[in-house]
Amino acid sequence: MRRVTIFGATGSIGCSTVDLLLAAGGPEAFRTVALTGGRNVARLAAQARALRAELAVTAHDDCLPALREALAGSGIEAAAGPAALVEAADRPADWIMSAIVGAAGLAPGLRALRHGTTLALANKESLVTAGPLLLAEAARHGARILPVDSEHSAIFQALAGEDIAAVERVIITASGGAFRDWPLERLAAATLAEASTHPNWSMGQRITIDSASMFNKSMELIETREYFGIEPDRIEAVIHPESLVHALVGFRDGALMAHLGPPDMRHSIGYALNWPARADLPVARLDLAAIGSLTFRAPDPARYPALGLAREVMRIRGLAGAAFNAAKEAALDAFIAGRIPFTEMAVVVEAALARLSADPGLGNAPESLDMVQAMDHLARQVAQDVIAVRGGKD
Repeated sequence: MRRVTIFGATGSIGCSTVDLLLAAGGPEAFRTVALTGGRNVARLAAQARALRAELAVTAHDDCLPALREALAGSGIEAAAGPAALVEAADRPADWIMSAIVGAAGLAPGLRALRHGTTLALANKESLVTAGPLLLAEAARHGARILPVDSEHSAIFQALAGEDIAAVERVIITASGGAFRDWPLERLAAATLAEASTHPNWSMGQRITIDSASMFNKSMELIETREYFGIEPDRIEAVIHPESLVHALVGFRDGALMAHLGPPDMRHSIGYALNWPARADLPVARLDLAAIGSLTFRAPDPARYPALGLAREVMRIRGLAGAAFNAAKEAALDAFIAGRIPFTEMAVVVEAALARLSADPGLGNAPESLDMVQAMDHLARQVAQDVIAVRGGKD
């Protein structure tokens, strides 16, 4: 029986993973080693009971009493805090879903790789902040990293059996988010509620806002560079409002291989769960005749300045990804808190990167978790300074 662990079980990716495990037999088919979550301890406890998990961990110490109460009589162990997350990663598992949102997902993912596991990576920040470190750790311990982002899963599938040397370009698609058709002059007045509504996908608030700003796509450009080793000038992004083509790989003979599927993360999760086999999945089947047409257009740099920032990060490499992500998270927090308008997020990140460019260590390769965390901390401080200068409140 395969042993599985889910980091970030109560988020949208985690919930979809739990659904797939239950649909495939649940505790009769999988031994669930650990589930982790945030403050939604009721959901975490219900998932742990449904999968008969051995351990449930909340990231927040103050939530531990509630988690213990929700698990009373189940025999499931409860724990809390960052140290408990790392301890959960040390428990042997054959397949681990890494779906913690933000830089917090890096430490448990790195620790899990030391055990030679298969890491299904949905946490964008791990490759963005520490791609070389993560891949080196996997190689050192004979572990495998499988992409779960729909775009990178699509690239991975399109490359199956292909020679990477024959790849001429990679194209990842973007829905364009909530504001893809808004007049540019309206963007500065976009509200939190408007930015938190996605036209195609059902996702958490932070990733939905990142979609509206295209910061999610900027992260995915960097991920593509790190995971597949594709040079930045061969990585493209296009707006595809239907969100049915997830990525295309172009080869030197002029062929383009596209991956199509419904806008449902259970497809890429299920592919990673069952790889190298394919299994029946409870996702919709596309009716191309009913769809009728697919549309594509180039992203407007003025509407999506985050894409240009990603190009700069890929040029610098090193710890620039960690700085970029930390500044982006600080800017996103400030927008959610009402301290800056929507359009200021990219301004904050650009200013923070400009200030940090004077740091000679920015281009250094991430050789340890401590290095990544130090740059993360510094970049958050710099971003907060920028936010304060531009009129935010402490």
